[in-house]
Amino acid sequence: MSMNITRRRLLGAAGAAVALAAAGRSLLPSAYADTPRHHLSAASRVIDIRGRAATVWGLRRPDGGNGLELMPGERFHLALHNRMEEPTIIHWHGLTPPSDQDGVTDTGYVGLIPPDGQAVYDFAARPGTHWMHSHAGLQEQQLLAAPLIVRSAADLVADHQEVVVMLHDFSFRAPDEILAGLTGMAGMDHGAQGHGAMNHGTMRHAPAGPDLNDVEYDAFLAEDRTLDDPLVVRTERRGRVRLRVINAAAATAFRLDLGGHIARVVAVDGNAVPAQEVADVPLAQGQRVDLLVDMPAQGGVVPLFATREGDTIRTGILLATPGAVVARLSDRAAQPAAPVDAMLERILVPADAPVGPPTRQVEMVLEGGMMPYRWTIDGRSWADRRPVQARAGDVLAMTMVNRSGMAHPMHLHGHHFRVTAIDGRPVSGLLRDTVQVVPGSAVTIAVTADNPGRWLFHCHSLYHMATGMMTELVYV
Repeated sequence: MSMNITRRRLLGAAGAAVALAAAGRSLLPSAYADTPRHHLSAASRVIDIRGRAATVWGLRRPDGGNGLELMPGERFHLALHNRMEEPTIIHWHGLTPPSDQDGVTDTGYVGLIPPDGQAVYDFAARPGTHWMHSHAGLQEQQLLAAPLIVRSAADLVADHQEVVVMLHDFSFRAPDEILAGLTGMAGMDHGAQGHGAMNHGTMRHAPAGPDLNDVEYDAFLAEDRTLDDPLVVRTERRGRVRLRVINAAAATAFRLDLGGHIARVVAVDGNAVPAQEVADVPLAQGQRVDLLVDMPAQGGVVPLFATREGDTIRTGILLATPGAVVARLSDRAAQPAAPVDAMLERILVPADAPVGPPTRQVEMVLEGGMMPYRWTIDGRSWADRRPVQARAGDVLAMTMVNRSGMAHPMHLHGHHFRVTAIDGRPVSGLLRDTVQVVPGSAVTIAVTADNPGRWLFHCHSLYHMATGMMTELVYV
């Protein structure tokens, strides 16, 4: 279900907030009451994939919608109910909670939520476009994910319509079957992965270059729909739309475009940046981007396309003014999308001042390959990890050197970091929580140690993480 938010609705919410304050009722109810303000249920749902019913999971509100939005200043005070038939745990990707509320079990703070169980969370929310997803096994592949939008005061007065777009890769195969196919490839003839590695257990060759798309999917979704039957959002002529785009795919990076229209990037990973016109936007797994789009004065349709890197297959939604004729659009682009890289880190600047000089230098090597299908950090998997250590107040300069043939979107829990250098060359210090490290490159991030605890640091390609590419940041 799309979060299509008009300016009128935002202003109405702001008015309601003022009324509550006038009546003496707090916008931060968790400070005064034990009852959580919000409720979500991890539960099954059914979606249609080109006429075929598919049972997936979701994070549903009591009104049936998928996901959560918070108003400015509102705490993340939530009861999460597990209505599934198996245990789960949900990570709040982009938020910076206390470490025991991060929604993971690997760091030892909490266990899985059993069927019919619940967990309660209460902490300060960080404004921006974020999302939530399972951190239990391979449940994320079954779409156990949802938007998590935390609005700022500026959002309430901005003259624009808001549309949230969540991207997924989808397979009718069970995630365990996908993983078994990948890990069972030893001895198979494996060429370069430029056009997809697996198709229900078979290999196909592609041109030389970086390895891309190690899983072949049945469909790619934008708001649970393909371009055969896309979401159509009606807008005003001359209207301005803010697209909050979330790459929730398990193993697919996309490049975004507006079919020839120009968008302005105004935020990445929930962090505001000075507006920058960009025609083609790279978006790796776990990353988010906010785009401002001005609708044509004469009316018409503006598409948002998300094309799988190294391929022509795409998904998307349509923005359409009143009366505009919506034609059927092909799910194939005219040419393959370029590999997703760290282009935005080179052209965007942060909205605030960068941090000071680092107090410690850390280097880690990202390695692995398809035969055997195993991905590591410094030659180690999670079971024999060597944690990165930090003291509160440290500024760690962490350089990730990618010696593998695939890109790795590296995500750090509980923190946002500055991207300070690519291949040894300084860049502006863009604030992110997930950065793409392409084959043969080195990316340096500056991490300010300001949230004590144990925090996962891993590749956000689900099957890379599942086969070893995960470590942790530990405060000492």
